[in-house]
Amino acid sequence: MEAVALVAPDFITVTVGLAVFLLGGSINRRVPLLRALNIPEPVTGGLLAAAALLALHALARIDLSFETETRDLMLVFFFTGIGLNARLADLSAGGRPLALLLALTAAFIVVQNLVGVLGALAFGLPAAAGPLLGSAALIGGHGTALAWAPRIAETHGLEGAAELGVAVATLGLVAAALVGGPMAGRLIRVHALEPARPEEDLAVGAPQDERERKEISAADLMRTLLLLHVCVILGFAAHRAWLDALGLPLFVPCLMVGIALGNLQATLRPDLPIRGSPALALISNFALGTFLAISLASLQLWTLAGLGGPILGVLAAQILLAVGFTLFVVFPVMGGGYRAAVLCAGFGGFALGATPTAIANMTAVTERHGPSPMAFVILPLVSAFFVDLANTVAIQAVLAL
Repeated sequence: MEAVALVAPDFITVTVGLAVFLLGGSINRRVPLLRALNIPEPVTGGLLAAAALLALHALARIDLSFETETRDLMLVFFFTGIGLNARLADLSAGGRPLALLLALTAAFIVVQNLVGVLGALAFGLPAAAGPLLGSAALIGGHGTALAWAPRIAETHGLEGAAELGVAVATLGLVAAALVGGPMAGRLIRVHALEPARPEEDLAVGAPQDERERKEISAADLMRTLLLLHVCVILGFAAHRAWLDALGLPLFVPCLMVGIALGNLQATLRPDLPIRGSPALALISNFALGTFLAISLASLQLWTLAGLGGPILGVLAAQILLAVGFTLFVVFPVMGGGYRAAVLCAGFGGFALGATPTAIANMTAVTERHGPSPMAFVILPLVSAFFVDLANTVAIQAVLAL
C-alpha cells in the first residue's frame, strides 16, 4: 500500500518540538546514565519521537513531515545570543585555536573522503560514491548531500545517489548526537579537567541549577528579546545585501552583528547587563533546545531501510574515524585542556552531523562541568565560514580523480 504523506503546519511543529524537549528532559532526569554520558535532552526526546514516526510509517503507512520556518528562526536566535555573549578580549585571544581547528577540519575532510572512496570501491560502488559516504553527507549534512547527488548520479551513473546521501546524512546526524558528549566526558574525567573561569555566566552552557536560582523579570526578558530582534534584523539586511551570494547561512551575519552590538552595549550601557544575563541564557537555551528537538523528531528514519550491510559497515568505519581523530588528534592539538575537551564534543557533532548538534553536545557538557566561552565562538565560525568551502574543494577533487 502506498504511504500517505502528511505535512504538519508550522504551529504544530513547534508544539511537537516543545513536547519532545520536555520529554527528553524528564527522561534524562530519571536515567542517570544519560546525564553521565552528556546526552542532550532534545536528543533523548527527539530520537524517541523519530522512532514513533518510524512506527507510524511501518504500521499505518503514514509519512509525516513538518514545516520548519519557526525552527529555523530558533537557530538564528541561538547564534545571535552566542554573539551577544562574546567578549572582544576572548575573540582576540582566539586566533590561534581558530586557525588550528580550521587546519584540523581540513585534514579530517580529506581523510573522511578517503575512507568513503575506499569503502565504495570495496563494496562494488563507483569511486564517485565516496563523497556520499564521506564529507558530502557527514560533515556536509543533508543539504550538501542533496546538492551533489544529482551531479554524481548524472556524470558517474550512480542510481539512487540522492537516497544514499540522505540516508547516510540521517544516520550520521544520529551518531553525532550520541558520541560527542561521551567523548568529552571521558576526557574531562581521565584528565581531571576544570574550566578556566568556572564562575562565568554564559548565554548558553551555564549550569542549570545556577540558572534556575536567578530571577528573571519581564523587563529583563523584553529588553533581551528587543536586542536580539535588532541583531536579527540587521543581520538579515546584511545577508540580503552581501552574504547571501557567498552561500553563507543567515545565522552567520546575525552572529557577527550580535558580537558587535553586545560589546557596544556593554561599553555604553553597563547598567543594563545583557551579556551573561539569566534572560539571555534562558532564551538561548530555549532556542537551541527547540531547534534540535524539532530537527531530530522530524528525522525520517525509514530512509535508512535501503542501506545494506556493506554501507552500514562504511558508516561504522566513519564513526570510528571521527571518534579516533577527535580523541587522539583534536584534543592534544587544541591544547589538551578543558576548552579542548568541550571542542571535542562539538567536533564530534559536526564531523558526523551538523553545527546545531555540535553546539548541543557542547552545551550538555558545559551545563554539567562548567563554562567554556571561547569554544562556543570558535566552533560556529569554523563550521559556518570554512567547512562548506573546504568541503566543496575536497569533493570536486575526488570527482575529478
